[in-house]
Amino acid sequence: MRLLISMALCAAAWLGVITDASAQAALPKTIKIVVPFSPGASNDVIARAIGVSLAKRLDVPVIVENKAGAAGVIGADAVAKSPRDGSVLLLTSSSFLTAAATQAHVPYDAASAFAPVAMVGQGPLVLAVTASAPFKTPADLLAAARAKPGALTYGSAGVGSVGHLATELLNDAAKVQMTHVPYKGAANAAVDLAAGRIDVMVSSYSTLSPLIKSGKIRALAVTSREPHPAFADLPPIAASVPGFAIDIWDGVFAPAGTPAALIERLNHEISDIAASPELGAILEPDGTVAVAIAPAAFAARIKVELARWKQIATDHKIVAE
Repeated sequence: MRLLISMALCAAAWLGVITDASAQAALPKTIKIVVPFSPGASNDVIARAIGVSLAKRLDVPVIVENKAGAAGVIGADAVAKSPRDGSVLLLTSSSFLTAAATQAHVPYDAASAFAPVAMVGQGPLVLAVTASAPFKTPADLLAAARAKPGALTYGSAGVGSVGHLATELLNDAAKVQMTHVPYKGAANAAVDLAAGRIDVMVSSYSTLSPLIKSGKIRALAVTSREPHPAFADLPPIAASVPGFAIDIWDGVFAPAGTPAALIERLNHEISDIAASPELGAILEPDGTVAVAIAPAAFAARIKVELARWKQIATDHKIVAE
């Protein structure tokens, strides 16, 4: 009996070796990371840094390809239709979900056409006003918005953008009405915020920081549920609007059906890379911090966030142009 048990244990151990070897062999000969935005954008910079480290760790060539258009949909669609062997990955951001929630014709289901691999990092948006505004706190701003519905205007990068949906979510949560003014790009909106042509903006810190530092606009709060270590002097909006919370993220996806063992390995490698000082220096300007999250947990989060943005888009009849 002992001999049989010993033989069974040896067989199991050998099977584990074979399984591990098979997982190693499952690596593609080349990995392509598709960035669905133009070269030089933050996602592009992050993808290239990850690509260099991932190539070293896996001993596999990693290339980055920019495939911009339709707010990221063109690049994402190309990945959804790619081989399910880990050879083509998508590095994108929260706009992946807002585009899916607001565009009339998206050729994939964002929650089922992809296998979430790893979240690279997450961070809050920043609520800001023009420097000449009398508002010193989020409560001041919301009181003014409540007193005169529709009088205050807010800018965004465009209809269906993260900033647009985030501010409509704030309108709903705080029971106020601020009027949307869409722009072609967040930078253009920020310039008009500084000039006082619009009153409010919810956007990434990197977009607003030059104008915050020059004193032309004033940051009031962050959208994270709790105070954020990168913005120690800014309270969360949740302090004035209980339950309000938005964190934007960058993450890596594979086509649905990619082997789970390969997804797990890529999750481990990318999570380690995200936590490195080298990538931290790239993430830091937006207040983004590395987040290690299991693929299943990331997938669950995707479903929740997609449903939330779809609800906002439906309630406010938001259709991206």
